[in-house]
Amino acid sequence: MVAADSATDAAARLRALIAADATADQAWELFDSLPAARVEDVTSGRWRGAEVGTGHPWDGMLAETGWYGKQFDSADEVQPLLFAGPDGKIFPVDPRRVPLFLAGKVPVTALRPVRQSLGALRPLLRTGTSRARLRNLEFRGKSSAAMIYDHLPIIDIFRRVDDDTLLGVMDKRGLREPYFFVLYRDR
Repeated sequence: MVAADSATDAAARLRALIAADATADQAWELFDSLPAARVEDVTSGRWRGAEVGTGHPWDGMLAETGWYGKQFDSADEVQPLLFAGPDGKIFPVDPRRVPLFLAGKVPVTALRPVRQSLGALRPLLRTGTSRARLRNLEFRGKSSAAMIYDHLPIIDIFRRVDDDTLLGVMDKRGLREPYFFVLYRDR
């Protein structure tokens, strides 16, 4: 449980970060100031995602393609990518079927047809099997919940903004700049 005053301050700082043209250094400053999020604190189902624009080459990519968020059912049952089809139905996607190599190499607007085609692509992208797991991991001086992808060299590390909000950063092998995002607990 996060103290109400510190959670209110952290949430206000996060809103300001999202509203501004933030830098990675500003996002790191907030991330490093936040308390750890433990695995047991986040394994409660579906979380809706949002990007934190920091000038990263991937900014806008996930939102433009219909990314919804993540699903944490237990430490070993995690869906790292949920997407919302044009019909609004949310479904888990196998990360290996997402062409991440295109991120930052094509204009974000070129991805718009992907979102419009998600209904037709759903059978090809969908997975019924967990594709990640959660572990408490030491990162930047704190042991916090981290999502480890099963088949990709990616770890997402989370810090707690408040009881229903997480600030995450993607640690991907070969990614020079940090990619920040927010998760909001679905109620």
